[in-house]
Amino acid sequence: MSAYRLGLTGSIGMGKSTTAGFFRDMGVPVWDADAAVHRLYGAGGAAVGPVGALCPAAVGPEGVDRAVLKDWIAQDDTALARLEAVVHPLVAQDRAAFIAAAGAPLVVLDIPLLFETGADVDGVLVVSAPPEVQRARVLARPGMTEAHLESILARQMPDAEKRARADFVIETLDLDSTRAAVQDLVAKLGGR
Repeated sequence: MSAYRLGLTGSIGMGKSTTAGFFRDMGVPVWDADAAVHRLYGAGGAAVGPVGALCPAAVGPEGVDRAVLKDWIAQDDTALARLEAVVHPLVAQDRAAFIAAAGAPLVVLDIPLLFETGADVDGVLVVSAPPEVQRARVLARPGMTEAHLESILARQMPDAEKRARADFVIETLDLDSTRAAVQDLVAKLGGR
């Protein structure tokens, strides 16, 4: 029987990392899309050569320089689509290898842009919190401003739409109730 692939997503400040940690604490393998991109972009990573072919200035001894990529994308309207065409298949390969190696009945795939990228999952868990809680969490981060938060939110699918499209929703109001909701979901899905 193949693993049940639970996609975990949620907007910034909704508690996705904390929720992923609770799955890990229960022994559920968790694949992190952001960490996969960092590995692929690091020195010797599988994306370094292909990204260098697109934007040579973005590659150095440490791998891919994300700041240079960001500038390139800002200056070239076709850059993001070309970059995604190279990186998304590599991320998908990394995810598939993780699932195969995990050998578990349930795996969590932590994908911030799950709906936007259309990753192949069996079910979607959206973590959510009221807007005022989200705002307080994000603005407590070092260097975060209202303007930066607004620009991030403008690029993300609205929380209400994510919730409507989800198979499961966990409200992340406090640690204890979030942990309990994760335990309940693992019990439900682990017994498939």
